[in-house]
Amino acid sequence: MSTQRAFSQVLPRLRVASSKNATTSLAQQAQQLRCYSRPTATLRPSGPPRSSVLSSANVFPPRRVCVPATATTQPRTLSTSASLFHGHVSTPKPGEEIWITIIDKDGLEHKIATCKGDNLLDIAQANDLEMEGACGGSCACSTCHVIIEDPDYYDKMPEPDDDENDMLDLAFGLTETSRLGCQVSMSPELDGMRVKLPSMTRNLQSSDFE
Repeated sequence: MSTQRAFSQVLPRLRVASSKNATTSLAQQAQQLRCYSRPTATLRPSGPPRSSVLSSANVFPPRRVCVPATATTQPRTLSTSASLFHGHVSTPKPGEEIWITIIDKDGLEHKIATCKGDNLLDIAQANDLEMEGACGGSCACSTCHVIIEDPDYYDKMPEPDDDENDMLDLAFGLTETSRLGCQVSMSPELDGMRVKLPSMTRNLQSSDFE
């Protein structure tokens, strides 16, 4: 048998084997890919709507994307954590309550049990009372301005520092017993204190004067 004739008989077999190997290889690769459709960005035509404008589905069809089927592409469960109270205000232990009464802008009284170290801004916001605290309690505004009704309780507090006095000068309805709620921390000596919220606040911050 001549060499040319033998080669012509073997060549079709090699082509079939090569085709089978290529098909197997493609099938294996397909199993290692995870495919999904991702819509492309669409542009909304400007001006009034026209009937001649094609829908976005026809203009921008979804694009098929394949990525390796690794652990990062597997579905993941969503976990949540318990929500925290504003400013980490917690419920006082029985027998350790420090009671305070906050009178809101409508004249309604709210008697609240507090813990030692909690400040008036966090206490008011944790109980859904209208005290803004625009600066987040950093003593940089006057929106947490409060009025201590009893001067005796006012005298039991530490003296306000210069930063607090500067912000109090910007407060609406300033009185002799005015304080910033974020700077007043509860202590056993303040048990029974009554605090009044002013009828309005003035949102001026220290950064406005820089």
